[in-house]
Amino acid sequence: MAKKFINDPQNILIETLEGLVAAYHGRMELVEGVAALAKTEIPDGKVALLIGGGSGHEPLFHGFVGENMADGAACGDFFTSPSPDVILAATKAIHRGNGVLYVYGNYAGDNMNFDIAAELAEDQNIDVKTVRIWDDVYSAPPGEIEMRRGISGDIFVVKVAGAAAATLKTLDDVYRVTTKARDNTRSIGVAAAPGTNPVTGSAFFELAEDEIEIGMGVHGEPGVSREKMIPVDALVTRLMDDILADLPFQSGDRVCLLINSLGSTTVTEMLIINRRVREILIKRDIAVHDTQIGHFAGSQEMAGFSISLMKLDAELQEYYDMPCDSLGLTKQ
Repeated sequence: MAKKFINDPQNILIETLEGLVAAYHGRMELVEGVAALAKTEIPDGKVALLIGGGSGHEPLFHGFVGENMADGAACGDFFTSPSPDVILAATKAIHRGNGVLYVYGNYAGDNMNFDIAAELAEDQNIDVKTVRIWDDVYSAPPGEIEMRRGISGDIFVVKVAGAAAATLKTLDDVYRVTTKARDNTRSIGVAAAPGTNPVTGSAFFELAEDEIEIGMGVHGEPGVSREKMIPVDALVTRLMDDILADLPFQSGDRVCLLINSLGSTTVTEMLIINRRVREILIKRDIAVHDTQIGHFAGSQEMAGFSISLMKLDAELQEYYDMPCDSLGLTKQ
């Protein structure tokens, strides 16, 4: 069992959210009675952006509420979808008369509960549209892309959605831009050691000391293969071959790049990974517009990393480049 700096395990979620609210110095508040957050200042008539999912992946999702980012987040317990009542309460807290866009990872529990909440919101005359993120290349073949999971590519989609929601005047337009960001984003991950659930103390999965799992999900979902550890240059080359072929990314493309730690992977390791990724992209004549390296979508202290690429056009680049301010991502 991993050592954790916590109090009562049953209070982890609420204490996490209280700490997050305190870090925003009045710009964010808890939604009364539920595990959800909302910005304190949302202009009337704004298209509102609600994100959410299970806790334990911080800063995803609730760390991406902020200026030109999401307006609110609905939070589930550890690795559990938020319930429809939590999502509905968050929806009502951020709605300003011009509709709400739901953006979240493509998991069965999230899909069901956000769909129920959307129906309840529509009953209260709140227009809702939904973009499910399915960037995980290894979780389903290209012909079944709607079955894929959402992983670290969530960050790029939320970044673009937040900027679009701060700028565009209609829910339909924000939905269109966010869908484009989703459809131009691909991710691949690999795990080397499990994280633990801080409530139960149990590990998500088991891996031998000399093994890695290619394509493992952030909750320990099975990947495509379990193999012996190899030098990282060879590993990254294999991952990049697969991610670049999937969209496909082509010579002359311009992309945003994210190297994400799943928990315990260090900055040193991520920089070495980035080094090899950039060598490959240069060789393929793919330009990197921006690079993000850090801990964005983790799974407690899981050892592993993911690589995400978002292919840009002029519109996506405009929204990606807009300044933003949140715990999980700040751009000037």
